[in-house]
Amino acid sequence: QVQLVESGGGLVQAGGSLRLSCLASTSILGFNAMGWYRQAPGKEREPVAGTPNEGSTMYADSVKGRFTISRDNDKNTVYLQMNSLKPEDTAVYFCYANDWGAESIWNVHYWGKGTLVTVSS
Repeated sequence: QVQLVESGGGLVQAGGSLRLSCLASTSILGFNAMGWYRQAPGKEREPVAGTPNEGSTMYADSVKGRFTISRDNDKNTVYLQMNSLKPEDTAVYFCYANDWGAESIWNVHYWGKGTLVTVSS
């Protein structure tokens, strides 16, 4: 069974940075894509950043230029570097992965349990 475990969340002041990590229990080369969603209090879960197996990246407009997704295939880990954080970035951040054959980079077959990021003003 695939497990995704996030780490790196916490409390940071506006303008600060955090790096999230997502460790997979299996080789991430076996996935079609991996990435991050987030869910703010009272809001729906939304995609943040994704990276297909071939290494390209996609971002939500709200985080472009501030967040960077990367992957280390040897460590079975995907990262989300978050800079210039804003209070509106406060959310639980979920790592996800999808299998080959997924129609979209944003399709989700596996979820992590999430890590909380709180940005204070």
